Amino acid sequence: MNDENISAPRTMPIQSATFSQDTNAEIRRAAATGIYDIRGGGAKRKVPHFDDLLFLGASISRYPLEGYREACDTSVTLGTRFAKNPIQLDIPITIAGMSFGALSGAAKEALGRGATLAGTSTTTGDGGMTPEERGHSEKLVYQYLPSRYGMNPDDLRRADAIEIVVGQGAKPGGGGMLLGQKITDRVAGMRNLPKGIDQRSACRHPDWTGPDDLEIKILELREITGWKVPIYIKVGGSRPYFDTTLAVKAGADVVVLDGMQGGTAATQDVFIENVGMPILACIREAVRALEDLGMHREVQLIVSGGVRTGADVAICMALGADAVSIGTAALIALGDNDPKWEAEYQKLGTTAGAYDDWHEGNDPAGISTQNPELSARLDPVEGGRRLRNYLKVMTLEAQTIARACGKNKLHNLEPEDLCALTMEAAAMAKVPLAGTDWWPGKPGTAF
Repeated sequence: MNDENISAPRTMPIQSATFSQDTNAEIRRAAATGIYDIRGGGAKRKVPHFDDLLFLGASISRYPLEGYREACDTSVTLGTRFAKNPIQLDIPITIAGMSFGALSGAAKEALGRGATLAGTSTTTGDGGMTPEERGHSEKLVYQYLPSRYGMNPDDLRRADAIEIVVGQGAKPGGGGMLLGQKITDRVAGMRNLPKGIDQRSACRHPDWTGPDDLEIKILELREITGWKVPIYIKVGGSRPYFDTTLAVKAGADVVVLDGMQGGTAATQDVFIENVGMPILACIREAVRALEDLGMHREVQLIVSGGVRTGADVAICMALGADAVSIGTAALIALGDNDPKWEAEYQKLGTTAGAYDDWHEGNDPAGISTQNPELSARLDPVEGGRRLRNYLKVMTLEAQTIARACGKNKLHNLEPEDLCALTMEAAAMAKVPLAGTDWWPGKPGTAF
């Protein structure tokens, strides 16, 4: 046989890990349009998260609690430092700020109804307070943002707390977007904007440039509200130790810390995926700042960004937080990205579970839209019931874990109850790698 007629085996084609199909598709999209990608949601890249930690349940060395006979307290009070009327919650799970404009009026009402049924608070978001939201929210936190859209002193006085937003986990150092197709007559009127014109929020407050000015702003808000309501400071997860320190020194009652898995209504994809830190890397540093100031538990810490289950809640409590806040998970509970709308998601070029073009206003579930036909699909009463059920399950799950660790109060969980499955999670959470008593950077060790 002639060797020249024998074909040599071909090398198996291998896709570059650097130039993956997703990366190449984005390069081609950018080359075709000349426009950066805008989307909603939080970071989709895999980062160290709560799934990398485990609880150490009680056995002989610890005494577990009986789930049906021994109580496990979940209540928390926020704003005990200076406010005359701190907020008392039945559960340590709050609803994050999401604006009317980004969300439909029905969605905002449903969030208020669900939070009230569960005994917790919800938050306005950018663009002001709607009557539906205030009317159906027993405890409503009013966000005070750089844009000042919809802000007025009367609403500040009607709120149960005020949250000064300095940053957001999905875009620390950046502002928000609300594209023209979602700026209806009502949204435009509330925000004092022209109808149908794209809106971009400022990335910093116009009347202060640093922590000294922030202290003045907090005092101004306290005078407007008669020192009655707690003042929160919300920051994106970038430099949690220093940001927490400065927020406390400026006079905050509560610090809200948002990691990069936290969602946004709309911003650049490159921002969401490449700026900020996972919430797991932020919690212990914020707690360390509070402890160094002698303010842990006196100034409360709320953390957010990727909280999904009662186990996540319990981990946050064990790491030193007083409460968590959920946004994306709450929207999923209402019906966001539900497979029952798959045919319509397909028409939009996406699929249930991956839809993130919230800025376009075409949400088939009626949540991130201002289209009256679409928003009518969401029943706020049923949505509130679903959210209440979800919050109830999260709370029961967290209690189950706390009792298994021998705790009769959720906030008695501690880092000693945890171990880590990866070196990265051990270093970030400062808890031992499973099967050891060591974590990277542990004081008193050589490495």
